[in-house]
Amino acid sequence: MASRSVAVLVVTGFHERLQMAGMVASVAAVSGSDVTVFLSMNALQYFVRGSNREPPAEGSFGATMAKTNVPAFRQLFEQAVTLGGARVQPCSMAMDVLKLEPGDLEDWLGEPLGLTRFLADAFEGTLVTF
Repeated sequence: MASRSVAVLVVTGFHERLQMAGMVASVAAVSGSDVTVFLSMNALQYFVRGSNREPPAEGSFGATMAKTNVPAFRQLFEQAVTLGGARVQPCSMAMDVLKLEPGDLEDWLGEPLGLTRFLADAFEGTLVTF
């Protein structure tokens, strides 16, 4: 895969969509793309440090997937960071709404970011939304 910029906007609270977003981020990152993930709204709650809260399945595939041996979506996002150099950044507005501090989130997440900056950085690349 040629090097390019991939921006992944994640606002969902459903397991299947979080899983696919993690897969896109990790595959793009380890394939050499410059990846930035923006976690906001319903997605951010699943990246609180030490939380084992699991998102609900949207359909039957999500329920089936939960019983298999596929890598967890959190693991996929972390691998995108550690193996591919991706940046996974929490939305500063969502953090304010949820009353979260940077130390409340997984340690492999980057600094909080505003939507304006995320979109400006993503402007010339591919934007994928979940």
